[in-house]
Amino acid sequence: MKPYPSRHTDAHNATSRDAAFWADWFWRDLLGGWMAQVQDGDFGVFDALDAKGKPDLTAPKSLLAQARTLFTLSHAALLSGDPALKAAAEKQAAFLQRFRKAPGLYRCNAKRDGSPTGQAADEAARSYDQTFVILGLVTWNRLSPSDEVPQLIEDCWQALTTQLTDPATGLLLNDDIGGNLTPAQNPHMHLYEACLQAIRMTGDPHWLERAADLRSIALRHFMDHDSGSIAEFLTPDLLPLPGADGQRREVGHQCEWAWLLLQEAELAAQPDIGAPAAQLLAFADRFGFAKTGPLTGAAFDAVSAAGEVMENSFLLWPQTEAIKTLAIRHIAGEPEAAARAQALMCLMFESWFAGRPVFVNRLDATGDSLWSEALTRLMYHIILAMTEGARAGLWPGPTTRA
Repeated sequence: MKPYPSRHTDAHNATSRDAAFWADWFWRDLLGGWMAQVQDGDFGVFDALDAKGKPDLTAPKSLLAQARTLFTLSHAALLSGDPALKAAAEKQAAFLQRFRKAPGLYRCNAKRDGSPTGQAADEAARSYDQTFVILGLVTWNRLSPSDEVPQLIEDCWQALTTQLTDPATGLLLNDDIGGNLTPAQNPHMHLYEACLQAIRMTGDPHWLERAADLRSIALRHFMDHDSGSIAEFLTPDLLPLPGADGQRREVGHQCEWAWLLLQEAELAAQPDIGAPAAQLLAFADRFGFAKTGPLTGAAFDAVSAAGEVMENSFLLWPQTEAIKTLAIRHIAGEPEAAARAQALMCLMFESWFAGRPVFVNRLDATGDSLWSEALTRLMYHIILAMTEGARAGLWPGPTTRA
């Protein structure tokens, strides 16, 4: 893999590294090099690379990493026409099915070769993970249509909405073994995302109806209208968690929900659907980004409902969600959104990528690494930020190959 550009000694200095430079580097060098590092032959992808860019050959595989990677490869292949990406996605789609334990249900973890670990906890089908099975499969089936995959998608949907849904509340359960009874917004958000991707990939309007139902129930329970923010969790009786846990707000999720709401409004041609996004974005803009220091402009990990910084640290994925939201805000004609998106994209590559053997997961307020693993599942976030920015005309996208 071509070394990641140095923050200090690369021929391109900081002033010459604009968004176009980083986009070109991402598509030309990073993506292919990353694939070479994380792929494990016919056994999907490794879940993580260490600080030296090496995988742990003894580590198990997670459904989350495999399903997200299927989406990542299929999405990139659809946009670029790159046969290497399509071939990698084909292997990934085949390996994903090794996690299937019953129609529509996929175990959350497996051995390196995809076989069961024998541990009861690893047999759990988690609603969060299952949403990415749908996301990956609908995108793969658009890239390589088949008669089998639509049934796999529908089986997963039916499992989510029956075996993994609480019939009393309509909310998604966390898993099929009852290991965690705390309702979480995250599975609802990502199933909403999968439905919106499905309408784009298939054109079937029933996915838009499913998306609308999910959005309605999730906002009814998790939207805090007093603060204009999304709560992460509720008690089993659907009340806010007590103390600081109930006040905690992840900045990345405020941005992600806003992006999805604006996406649905665009797909349904109903601008009013995006109205809650304005509250979420106002909350994030006011409280969610560092105003001083080396990471000025970066999204915090978490703030309180009152806007106090609860976690003065910076995971990689919230930056990508902010970039996605700024890109769609630019499309809507919002002043300054383009400049903010480009600045944050450059900051992301300079701080989490440049001068490192591999990208890192979390930084402290000074820009030093707090978590130096490069988690494979994060490429799903990164590639969406890159393609949304390209869709908005903020930087180049992948070059289409014949």
